[in-house]
Amino acid sequence: MTAMDTADRFAALVAAFSDEAGVSPPGAQGHRGFGADALTVDGSIFAMLVTGSLVLKLPASRVAELVRSGAGAPFSNSSGRPMREWVVLIGADPGADLALAHESLEHVRSRPSRA
Repeated sequence: MTAMDTADRFAALVAAFSDEAGVSPPGAQGHRGFGADALTVDGSIFAMLVTGSLVLKLPASRVAELVRSGAGAPFSNSSGRPMREWVVLIGADPGADLALAHESLEHVRSRPSRA
């Protein structure tokens, strides 16, 4: 999969969530660097494009399930440490992307606010 393919997949998610309450598109929060290419809900990232990869925040158990099934790969921070609640999506199924992004949105929405 090329970076352009992944960028198109992310653009489709941005379009799909454009009317969702509390969701902001990339750039709306004024981020530069980490989080600049991210969809957020109430200020928290739930989906992002990182170095050509589509990455979602999900419960650790769901991430492990996606990795085991081959639908996802572990996402590591800049120091190489795997982040247990983040998954890189593998494959190019827009329907699966959208379904998992909805899971991600609900997961992030359900977490207590850090404000």
